[in-house]
Amino acid sequence: MKTLKGRTIVPGKRRGKALVSTKPISFLGGIDPDSGKVIEKNHDLAGENIKDKILCFPCGHGSTVGSYVLYSLASKGFAPRAIVNQIADPVVVVGAIIAEIPMVDKIDVQKIPNGTEIEVDADKGLVRLLEDS
Repeated sequence: MKTLKGRTIVPGKRRGKALVSTKPISFLGGIDPDSGKVIEKNHDLAGENIKDKILCFPCGHGSTVGSYVLYSLASKGFAPRAIVNQIADPVVVVGAIIAEIPMVDKIDVQKIPNGTEIEVDADKGLVRLLEDS
């Protein structure tokens, strides 16, 4: 089992399938707030749904309203189970805090194969790639 060490942003522990992007994500305009589907044109996750995934991406970008969109996704049941970033963007951090989504950063997301079953132990800042995936 491979373990990646990062930094705790929002504590919590979740397990799920990794949805990995090489591009930044904007929750305002990039994610459909009524479904969790990635709608940003030319994004490497276009057409994918973030619901119940461990969303792994380099960093966030875009408007501060993105924090509320992430909270709204959580309140509607369309949010990711956890967030893994290389660099924690303040907009994503605030959204994860108010939505109570476990989050870690300082993780090289390119070391996580897309679709792999992973466990995020944000209490310890760890991401484990599980052997049974």
